[in-house]
Amino acid sequence: MIPIAKPLLGEEEKRAVLDVLDSGMLAQGKKVAEFEQAFAKFIGVQHAIATSNGTTALHAALLAHDIGEGDEVITTPFSFVATANVIRLVGAIPVFVDIDDTFNINADLIEAVITPRTKAIMPVHLFGLPAPMDKIMAIATQHQLLVIEDACQAHGAEFQGKKVGSFSTGCFSFYPTKNMTTGEGGMITTNDNVLAAKIRKIINHGSEKRYYHDFIGHNFRLTDIAAAIGIEQLKKLPAFTQLRQENARYLSSQISAIAGLKTPVMDAGHVFHQYTILVTPQFPVGRDQLLQHLTQRGIGTAVFYPLPIHQQKAYPEFHHQHFPVTETVAQQVLSLPVHPQLTASDLATIIEVISHVR
Repeated sequence: MIPIAKPLLGEEEKRAVLDVLDSGMLAQGKKVAEFEQAFAKFIGVQHAIATSNGTTALHAALLAHDIGEGDEVITTPFSFVATANVIRLVGAIPVFVDIDDTFNINADLIEAVITPRTKAIMPVHLFGLPAPMDKIMAIATQHQLLVIEDACQAHGAEFQGKKVGSFSTGCFSFYPTKNMTTGEGGMITTNDNVLAAKIRKIINHGSEKRYYHDFIGHNFRLTDIAAAIGIEQLKKLPAFTQLRQENARYLSSQISAIAGLKTPVMDAGHVFHQYTILVTPQFPVGRDQLLQHLTQRGIGTAVFYPLPIHQQKAYPEFHHQHFPVTETVAQQVLSLPVHPQLTASDLATIIEVISHVR
């Protein structure tokens, strides 16, 4: 079986975890602080605050920016549902904007949905490709809006030479299938000293000094065990990224010649959390048939995402809305293996199997 994703953990991570276990300091200790400092330096920001996962990172970021009841947050309907869920969890309203052929939010459509209640834009750097941050930041500045980057799939991705998560408040996930992992974990990045201090309280029951609580907060803390893994994974991330990019370039060089398949944008800043193609009507079989064909031959594939957020059962108030690019793409997307553990033989097998579909 060639898996769609596979965490790459080595002896370094194992030793790091054992060292934490031997230390007796398992939660919110020195390793968390070390991981935060290393990640902040990697992204190029003053502060990085570790959280229990990517969802809690997004949730805490919204709370820290005082986004709440009745506020509107502009985002994409084509993402993992957590992007919209956290907006609803703080009492705000997601306002969806269609995507373009990059799978990211179409920045040219944002201004048309801005209202007096709009408080923020939450772009998603989907599959590891940065959203058009130049346009988004210009719109935000013009309309005095906040920007919270959902960079949960884009560790190390760059837009115009600047890492995502450094344009505004950034949120990352370290779920096992991500480009780097801590098992479960998240991170919030910012250059705002006051915001960073507030986030640290939010994720720790509203407390800065132990047993003294300034407001009602949450327990969104990361463990030292997870942070120890993250420190070692971060050291390896540049090499992981290079392998993902090389694998993506090879796949595109072969798949682009196959009629009916559309390859993803090949951008220098893309870190390829997923390598996602479109199976168009010109291909001999449909997307689901191709998925089944690959699965039967031992090649792991996945559909991210088969049902857009605005069509989910959990969002009935949005069922009347239509986003044509999103809805078409959801019927055609198929993600192929691109992770660093793929061999040349694995890549050749993927292409061989796809090429012989009739």
